Amino acid sequence: MKVLLTRPEGRNQFVAKALTQQQVPYCITPLLAVTATNDINDPIALGSFRNADIVIFISTNAVDYAAQALNNQFPNHPRYFAVGRATYLALKALNIDALEAPQDCQQTEGLLTLSALQDLAGKNVTIVRGIGGREALAEQLRQRGANVHYWQVYQRVAPSLTPAVAAQWQQDKIDTIVVTSGEILANLIKLVPKELFAWLHACHIIVPSDRVYDQAINAGFNRVTNAKAANNDAVLKALGISA
Repeated sequence: MKVLLTRPEGRNQFVAKALTQQQVPYCITPLLAVTATNDINDPIALGSFRNADIVIFISTNAVDYAAQALNNQFPNHPRYFAVGRATYLALKALNIDALEAPQDCQQTEGLLTLSALQDLAGKNVTIVRGIGGREALAEQLRQRGANVHYWQVYQRVAPSLTPAVAAQWQQDKIDTIVVTSGEILANLIKLVPKELFAWLHACHIIVPSDRVYDQAINAGFNRVTNAKAANNDAVLKALGISA
C-alpha cells in the first residue's frame, strides 16, 4: 500500500505521522486550498452570529477562521454544535462546550438526529461554514421552525497543479487515496487525464460519508471505503492503521 494524502496544507501531518510509524509509504499533495472570505467581517453575518441561540460549526476550518475573526472571543449564550469529532475537538481547544454528531454518523444527517435540534420553533440558528456548502442542514432546521443564517468564513479553491502530478503518482505506485470531501474528489478527477483513468479507478479510495461514497461510485471507482467521518481516527481505521 502506498497512500496519497490530499487534505489542504497543514491538515495531513497526523495521518502522515501514523503512516510513518507503521512504515507505510505515502506522499502529500493537497487538492484543496482554504482561505478566508472577503466578507468574513460582514456586520450582518456577525450580528446574526452574536444573537444566535444555536451555532453550528461545519468543519475545523469554520472554527479556525471564526476564531481569527473574533480574536477567540466567542459569545457565551449560544448552544454550540459540531458536525464531526475533529470540529468538536477544535471547539474544545478553545474552551467551548459543544454537542457533536453521533460517532456512527459524523455528518449532517447524524447531527440532525440530536434531541436538542428537534423542536426549534422561533430559535435563531447560525451555521458557520465555507462558501458553497450543502443546503440540507439549513433546510431541515427551517422545517423544524428555526430562523437560519449563515456566517461564511472561508472559501475553498483548487490548487494550481498540472496533469504531470497525476502521472508522477502512477509512477510512484500510489494505490490508495484519502479523500475527505466531495470537492477534493472532484478536483482529483478533474486533474487526472483520461489516459490515467484506468489506474485511478483501480485505486482504493477512502471517503468520509455516504454522499461522497455515492459520488465516487458514480465516477467509476471500483474500490471505495466509507470511513463514516473525515477525522484522523476514522481515516486511519479505514486504512487499517492504528494511531
